[in-house]
Amino acid sequence: MLVKVFGSAVFGVEATTITVEVNIDNGIGYHLVGLPDSAIKESSYRIAAALKNNQYQFPGKKITVNMAPADLRKEGSAYDLTLAIGILAASAQIKSDMVSQYVIMGELSLDGGLQPIKGALSIAIKAKEEGFLGLILPYQNVKEAAIVEGLDVYGVENVAQVIQFFDGKLDLLPTKIDTTEEFHKTLDFPEHDFSDVKGQESIKRCMEIAAAGGHNIILIGPPGSGKTMLAKRLPSILPPMTMREALETTKIHSVAGKTKDVGLMAQRPFRSPHHTASSVSLVGGGSYPQPGEISLAHNGVLFLDELPEFKREVLEVMRQPLEDREVTISRAKFTITYPSSFMLVASMNPSPGGYFNDPNAPVTSSPMEMQRYLSKISGPLLDRIDIHIEVTPVPFEKLTETQKAESSAAIRERVTQAREIQSVRFENFENMHYNAQMSSKLIREFCILDDVSLQLLKTAMERLNLSARAYDRILKVARTIADLESTTTIASHHIAEAIQYRSLDREGWLG
Repeated sequence: MLVKVFGSAVFGVEATTITVEVNIDNGIGYHLVGLPDSAIKESSYRIAAALKNNQYQFPGKKITVNMAPADLRKEGSAYDLTLAIGILAASAQIKSDMVSQYVIMGELSLDGGLQPIKGALSIAIKAKEEGFLGLILPYQNVKEAAIVEGLDVYGVENVAQVIQFFDGKLDLLPTKIDTTEEFHKTLDFPEHDFSDVKGQESIKRCMEIAAAGGHNIILIGPPGSGKTMLAKRLPSILPPMTMREALETTKIHSVAGKTKDVGLMAQRPFRSPHHTASSVSLVGGGSYPQPGEISLAHNGVLFLDELPEFKREVLEVMRQPLEDREVTISRAKFTITYPSSFMLVASMNPSPGGYFNDPNAPVTSSPMEMQRYLSKISGPLLDRIDIHIEVTPVPFEKLTETQKAESSAAIRERVTQAREIQSVRFENFENMHYNAQMSSKLIREFCILDDVSLQLLKTAMERLNLSARAYDRILKVARTIADLESTTTIASHHIAEAIQYRSLDREGWLG
């Protein structure tokens, strides 16, 4: 008897429906075809034990299983339940008339219990698109899959429940989630708040500008000056995620297997990889392609602490994703694209010893050592960072102040208003939402300067020896400063403030 059941494979962040054909004939043997990997080939042992422990039989006949499309490589143990139900239906141990109307996924334990799978949200979206009646998967994944409206999602704990469901002996209830309620329930509880930070008013101002325009920022200062503390609080002042952003972010984390027992992700991600991270862990890929840190930071913040300690080749692979806001991983047999629209926040010491430019600390690094240290960060990478700011240690008087600083909620309000102005400005442009995404053409359209501002910018570039790459960045940042003040034109004081945020572009910064 031939039976068709359906599973799903995830490539990048999208799912592809897999047709599993099971044919049982006279003879003996188990033949699995259709480019399965080792984990799928081993599934027969897990399925046989799980069925026996639930009083069902693994047929002692010739079983042929084809996973179509046959030219697409199938990976992982999530097809165990699909194959088990196919074998039971083909051997007439359960009714087979309904099995082809559901997408079935799950990894089996030897006792018949189900282990969670990756990419449940992408699988649910594809199942709905292709008109399936429902999706059956492990109960640990049911919250994220149930986000998809118009699809019955059943969370099951073991294979026995699935068998009884198809035999009509058990009524499984589909999980229903109010997506809007789920989204707002977890929306606004930042763990870190700017009110905890003593002093550093100018740096907080920089953070506000960076958040308002989506600008990348680098903090340069000695150890203990608060760089990491400030960076960790940046997500608390970013505008709340929209439903579209929340779905995008949840999908990526689902594919990476990082959303167990979580429905919709409503908090902006904050990723902080260690400086020993490899290129693959940062941008994604590998023999079993997975999203990297830059994709897991999509719609959130990627924090690179001690930037010069990262390997140069690791930092260089970030140049294209920073520009295109997506990363494409090409291999001989496939090409995968992951979204990676994130805010880069980097921090570094100004010298190997850490205390360069501090008048109270001894100079322990020679100019040559400092030049070598700074040269680890390439010009093209710095070119993609809009704001450079020097962070100085907090004086004792500020540390002992009892008065609380401005809260993240108050700053976020101003940031959100500025972002709303930008949303209106870019409403006719696809995939453009804030100032940092402007191209040179759009900068010329939206960053028009009066004669005074133009003269100020010209003087600054000549006197401070600012590089040509700083020009566009200054205009973008000035546009954001003007948006924070809700003014349509860029004034000279906006340009003046933006010029201050280009420390590393000044020639002779080390001198």
